[in-house]
Amino acid sequence: MEKEIDIKNKIRDYIIESTFDDVKKITDETLIFEEGVLDSMGLLFLIEFLKEEFGITTNDEELVIDNFQSINSIVTFIKNKT
Repeated sequence: MEKEIDIKNKIRDYIIESTFDDVKKITDETLIFEEGVLDSMGLLFLIEFLKEEFGITTNDEELVIDNFQSINSIVTFIKNKT
């Protein structure tokens, strides 16, 4: 398993590249949906990225805000899936 910091950096880089948001605005605790960084379509692309990058699949039951609300929650989701 990759180091947590490496996973965070990959997720942050993906979000920045896909949204053109400033890296300084996105912290590990930024609420990416509440802040408008990602929307529902962005979530679909994020899920595809997680599948390609980390080899995890997301079930319908896992599509809850708690799993994707911040970089930290996404890392926890990935760690629980691997």
